[in-house]
Amino acid sequence: MSIYSFQAITPANQVLSLETYTGKVIVIANTASKCGLTPQYGELQKLYDEYKDRGLVVLAFPCNQFGAQEPGTSEEAEEFCKINYGVNFPVFSKLEVNGPDTHPLFQYLKDQLPGEQENGEIAWNFTKFLVNREGTPIARFEPKESPDSMRSAIEKLL
Repeated sequence: MSIYSFQAITPANQVLSLETYTGKVIVIANTASKCGLTPQYGELQKLYDEYKDRGLVVLAFPCNQFGAQEPGTSEEAEEFCKINYGVNFPVFSKLEVNGPDTHPLFQYLKDQLPGEQENGEIAWNFTKFLVNREGTPIARFEPKESPDSMRSAIEKLL
């Protein structure tokens, strides 16, 4: 099994198979636009700009489970990222990353890389997962870890 087994929904309500990203190195993050860590959008964009030509893609999944810090619609979250941080990597529809309605992709990521929380739960916005070109989760970076701290791990996979 790999992340390619999963689908995501775009803010325009289109279903997208993650097979679309076969052969790419992928950073998957749960995000929020009203969080103290929201400036990480800019850092993720910087990594994407630097490495996209070598095969990196960043996938953002807005989530409102932590402090209700993504209160608007999926379209509003996507627009916020573009306007405020120049984001041009994919931003998907809002989803849940913990609890009974956890999106299957995030359940898989947590099962593969449990992290520091009980039962592998995601602690907060901007938990980041690094996935290799075969679709296998390789590393988990907790919310307070800067996207820049992922640089050497990304370079090894590229």
